[in-house]
Amino acid sequence: ADLSTGQRVVTIQKGPLYRVRGSHITLWCKVSGYQGPAEQNFQWSIYLPSAPEREVQIISTADPSFAYATYTQRVRSRGIYVERVQGDAVLLHITELQDRDAGEYECHTPNTDERYFGSYSAKMNLSVIADTLSASMVPQVLAHAEGDTVELTCEVSKSTAQHTHLSVGWYHLQGAGEGHAKEVLTLSKDFVLSPGPSYMQRFVAGDVRLNKLGNTTYKLSIGGAEPSDQGQLYCEAAEWIEDPDETWKDISRKQTGRTSLVVRSQGRDLFVDITGDEGFLSEGDTLQLNCIVEAQKSSSRQFQVLWFLNGMEVARVNPHGVLIWKEEYEERAKLGQLRAFKQSNTVYVLIISEVGLKDSGTYHCSVSEMKTPGDFHIIQTNLSSSIQVTVKPIGYRMHLSVSTSTPHVLAGDALILLCQVQGTTRPVSVQWWHLPPQHPGPQVLVAAMERDGTLSLGSAYHSNATRGSLRLEKASSGAFTLVIPNTFDEGDGGRYGCKATEWFRGQSWTEEGETTVTVVSMAGLNLHATLRSRSVTVTYGQSFELDCQVSASYTLEDVPMSVVWLFQPNPPSGHYQELVWVLPNGTVAWSTAQAHFQGKAQLMNAATSFRLRIHSAVAAEQGTYQCVVKVWRRNALPWGQPAATVRSNAVGIKVVLPESKLQVSTNESSVEIAGGADAAIECRIVFAQNNSQFAITWYLLPHLAGATPLQILRANYSSALEYGPEFSSPDKKSRFLSQRASSNVFWLRILSANPGDQGRYYCVVEEWLWLVDSWYKLGEGVSGRTTLVFKLPERELHLKKTNHSISAREGEDVTLPCLLQDACPPTARIMAVWFWGKNSSNTKPLLTLHRDGAIEYSWESPSRRLHLRRPTAGDFSLTLRSVEKGDAGVYYCQVQEWQQQKEGKDWVMQALACSEYTWLTTIPP
Repeated sequence: ADLSTGQRVVTIQKGPLYRVRGSHITLWCKVSGYQGPAEQNFQWSIYLPSAPEREVQIISTADPSFAYATYTQRVRSRGIYVERVQGDAVLLHITELQDRDAGEYECHTPNTDERYFGSYSAKMNLSVIADTLSASMVPQVLAHAEGDTVELTCEVSKSTAQHTHLSVGWYHLQGAGEGHAKEVLTLSKDFVLSPGPSYMQRFVAGDVRLNKLGNTTYKLSIGGAEPSDQGQLYCEAAEWIEDPDETWKDISRKQTGRTSLVVRSQGRDLFVDITGDEGFLSEGDTLQLNCIVEAQKSSSRQFQVLWFLNGMEVARVNPHGVLIWKEEYEERAKLGQLRAFKQSNTVYVLIISEVGLKDSGTYHCSVSEMKTPGDFHIIQTNLSSSIQVTVKPIGYRMHLSVSTSTPHVLAGDALILLCQVQGTTRPVSVQWWHLPPQHPGPQVLVAAMERDGTLSLGSAYHSNATRGSLRLEKASSGAFTLVIPNTFDEGDGGRYGCKATEWFRGQSWTEEGETTVTVVSMAGLNLHATLRSRSVTVTYGQSFELDCQVSASYTLEDVPMSVVWLFQPNPPSGHYQELVWVLPNGTVAWSTAQAHFQGKAQLMNAATSFRLRIHSAVAAEQGTYQCVVKVWRRNALPWGQPAATVRSNAVGIKVVLPESKLQVSTNESSVEIAGGADAAIECRIVFAQNNSQFAITWYLLPHLAGATPLQILRANYSSALEYGPEFSSPDKKSRFLSQRASSNVFWLRILSANPGDQGRYYCVVEEWLWLVDSWYKLGEGVSGRTTLVFKLPERELHLKKTNHSISAREGEDVTLPCLLQDACPPTARIMAVWFWGKNSSNTKPLLTLHRDGAIEYSWESPSRRLHLRRPTAGDFSLTLRSVEKGDAGVYYCQVQEWQQQKEGKDWVMQALACSEYTWLTTIPP
């Protein structure tokens, strides 16, 4: 590769760029790495969005005929030209940017190299946007004493879609304003304040300040006014945008009108007054104004007098009496319609013959004492008061009145203003202005309607996102209605004025009126929400109602409101849960977190009241309730974010069961039965509610010291049976039965009772009631004890005496003896029961051998290790296999002899015997 030569590279300003219509713009282009002459040629073309593939040639540094016809005239008139910065770099100038200049620009360099190598062109995009920058300051003449504070306000706004910054600065012109403007103070695009050199020291001292009031108003304050401050002041705003190369470019600049400032020196004796025909004049009348100078030894002093109309100089008379008219008044002066002269050293006269409508306005005169007649050094200056002169055409009758049908509104409501113009049939133009509360000015333009009906909005009202689409309508020949659909805050209150201008023969005159409105902001509503309930304790099945009352310092009629009902169960399960939303348009949305409310809740809404009614309350509705009320701006759709939100107090609701009035008989009794007979234990309900159901649980308390009650069985309110662990064997279930004898009497039936059934019996009654959605237990009662006594048979059986102790090593088998010595009749049946306990006073059944030979183990016994051997008919010895430590204790057996009275009849116990105690001691292995 040949590395001795470079590669041609064409570079163009990085895009996309955004520039405003009507502005002067430049685009740079340069080339590097080229061969040939040091001065390279450049050609500029554009590709329009409507035909992105078609090249349109604009201008060339080499070929004057390069431009297409659409650009030829602008190139010839230097509306578009190329500035050569150096041999290989140029700037393309477009002096007045047009909408059609938007597109993709290409910079091309014709080849001067020995061969093609590199890039010969580059492209970038340019977008043309509207100039939305606005800057305004009311022209006026201000007179302040030396040391006073001077305040000026400048209204600056923009509505550019792109992200831009603003800079705002004030400038000072001395004298009549022909010289170079000096910077007073500037707020840069980076929000940095920088004073001009002449004002640096006063800025550091805090005498020169800038404050931003609201979104568009900038106020300049100059404290301690000095004579050098006298002259003209204006405001300049610039809009800046950041280009893709990260540099900032000012794309628009606007200057306001000028304000004349006169600073009266302290300690001087110069006083100025103005007299003349103040008020209304008709066309053709003569206006004479006199400027009166009061000063000691005035005849020996030199004065210069300036006449002003609406803050703009009309004429001046120098100390020699020479009259100098401003250019726009020279023609009328030549025609003799204007005269100004020095009547004496203390009286100066301005006369306007045949006044016209354009002569209306505010007149001042300014007097400056000069050091010498030929010297322009001013010793001191003073300004007169003002005279207001209004010139009306002959036969002029126009007058207007301003009123409103909405003097007091809530933020979000509409303002409706009426300007009624009467006394003219000529076309009029109308301007509406606004001055917010406690705002010194200037007035802010709201909307205007020209004579031909063309409408325009003030810069602060361009966007309809905040206040909606403003309407200015001509309802009839002289009735102009301004509607602001959606007020934003208190700032939209204050004074609203209407200026109506009548036009005739190229002249105009204006009438003005105003009215005042008050806008209450949502934040200033003092919004409160109070939650109440007539009862906070509710019985199951009853209904309760919550009332959420909203109050404010302003009537809330027709104000869009929504409510969210909140609920926290009791006991609390965390944060409040949302139950239901009621939106301003009446839409209801239920939460899924507490879905059961939806089917039983009723919502009722009034103007400022929201009610939630819960029907047939149950335990799930017990807890704490709150309401959250949100207020929206009226006419603001979609709802978006609320303007104000308030949360009520909490109200706790307790849902209680009906009081139980259950009474159960507590009488003690005793029942004695013979062996084999049936027994019945009574449970009697003395009083209960008519529609109650009952669950009956039967208990047995054995005749043992420290014994705990044993649950026999439970019959619930639907008569389902559940036996206790000790009574769950088939034999026990077949012998122990629960029976309902009547609505209030229950029986425990014990079939074929035996001595093991002895003890004290009682019942526990539970009262149940169906409430709304389920059965609920209201209460319970306990009966008195019924003692079951077993009548022993007269004949006794004899068991072999074996009262002794046995020791057994853990893991070994041991046999506990129980030997019947008596011979039983062939028709008899033997029943044997083994008992065990830790001591002799607290034993319980371990194993039962029934008459039919079936063996029943108690629920706690080690059934797999118990073995009843019975090598002979009278041997009921018990073998305990693999002895464990917990087997230690006292054992005994009980043997019963039963006989059937007749075939098919009940069995009856004939004889009974109990063995002596056998003490078992376990030995560790």
